[in-house]
Amino acid sequence: MPGFAATIADAVALFATFDRHLVEIVVLSLQVSGGAVLLGTLIGLPFGACLAVGRFPGKNALTVLVSALMGLPSVVVGVVVYLALSRSGPFGGFGLLYSAPAMVIAQTLLVVPLMAAIARQVVEDAWLRYEEELRVLRFSWWHSVTTLLHDCRHALLVAVLAGLGRAMSEVGAVMIVGGNIDGATRVMTTAIALETSKGDLPLAIALGLVLVAVILLLNMLAFALRAWAERRYG
Repeated sequence: MPGFAATIADAVALFATFDRHLVEIVVLSLQVSGGAVLLGTLIGLPFGACLAVGRFPGKNALTVLVSALMGLPSVVVGVVVYLALSRSGPFGGFGLLYSAPAMVIAQTLLVVPLMAAIARQVVEDAWLRYEEELRVLRFSWWHSVTTLLHDCRHALLVAVLAGLGRAMSEVGAVMIVGGNIDGATRVMTTAIALETSKGDLPLAIALGLVLVAVILLLNMLAFALRAWAERRYG
């Protein structure tokens, strides 16, 4: 096994030469996680806001359930999606198992509870401040939800980033439903696990550095956007 310095040098060389295998894995990872976060944003944020504003029987129980699902093990989600997409499952006819869409579905199920729980807390805080004003203006329930989502859009970046972080760092579910097929369903986290077990540490380290760099870059952009919005809109 090569020494630490040699391994790092080889990992840097993969960056410098834009290794095709490395680029393919990174691009697929961004596509899968990006798709999951997009769906999670469209589902989780409105759901969390509705949970914050709505008044209905079982609201507290549903709130507890959503919070509990934030810690749902990824392998459990992977098994459930696997059973649903397998040939004997209800959606087996679509032939999605061991494909990128299956991985997007699994990651979406993981990020929706997280994003919904954060959105519920953010919107609930805003609802406590503006509830009386919205009622005086005779805003409907849905109009109140959309207004608060728009008003809290910068704070809700935290929910989006949290979802992205969970999606990109997830291993178990995508390994089960994607199969870790080279050139088809191999993403950064599954590739890191595989290459480390094979002893190909340069590629594993290079992918790990890319993963950390992407998450840091996105957080820096979000921080800059939030700071700009605070200066512009107060």
